[in-house]
Order: sequence, then structure tokens, then C-alpha cells
Amino acid sequence: MAVSIGGTSEYNSDINVTPMVDVMLVLLIIFMIVTPLLQQGVSVNLPRDMISPDEDGDIAKDTSVIVAIPDNNNFYIGKDLYPIDQLGEKIKTRMEGKAPDKRIVYIKSGVDVDYGRVVAAIDTIRKQDIDKIGLVADRKKGGETQE
Repeated sequence: MAVSIGGTSEYNSDINVTPMVDVMLVLLIIFMIVTPLLQQGVSVNLPRDMISPDEDGDIAKDTSVIVAIPDNNNFYIGKDLYPIDQLGEKIKTRMEGKAPDKRIVYIKSGVDVDYGRVVAAIDTIRKQDIDKIGLVADRKKGGETQE
């Protein structure tokens, strides 16, 4: 007489997932530890929602100094064309007599202008002891450009 101990003599075809889950959790922990070590360079906290600042009301005034750079070779103050070497002198004369907190120069640059030309204009303005420089861009609302 045969006695079966521990259940039936048939094979169990169910998959035991407990060891598979254990292995997957160990791999997940390993990847979570190793991934931050693989990053190179400086970690930068980027802003999530970009909020555009309010437009400065001084831009529209007649007394404000706006340097327009429509292309790589031309620099305008108002409607007058100046070469880069005369730009500093003209800005200096326009800023004479203004309070230090009102000495702001705005730069409007075209889309195709090289970054180096804008930096050259900023450098020329800074040599005139002007610390506040505003970069003017088109403001878009609802997919349309306002001027």
C-alpha cells in the first residue's frame, strides 16, 4: 500500500514568480545606484515653466537708447547708422546727465546676426561705464508676434 505524502504525484506547471521578482528588484537597485555615477559635467537645475518678464516701459520712451543690429555690419542708434568704433562715443554722449539707475541701453538684434557681433556691441557699451543692458525680443501671444 503506497501512501502519497505532500500532495498529488502530478507535476505542478505553475510558474513560481517570487525568485524572478527578487532578481528584478536587485537589478533595479543596482541600476538606480550606478546611473547617477555615469553622469558627466555640472548638474544644472533647469526651470520647468518659463514665465516671460513684463515689458520695460522705458523702451518706448524717446529718451531711451536702443541699439539696433539688423545684420552683421550695421549698428543703428535710432535711425542713424554708426560703425562699431563710433558706437561707444555716441552712447556716451547720449547717457551724459542721466542718473546711474537710468543708464540703460537696449539692444535689438536680428535673427541672422552672429552672436559675436552682439557680444562686441555689449563690450563697447560696457566700456562706457554702463552696467545695465537690456536685450529686446519680440513678444508672442497666441501664436502672433506683437511689435
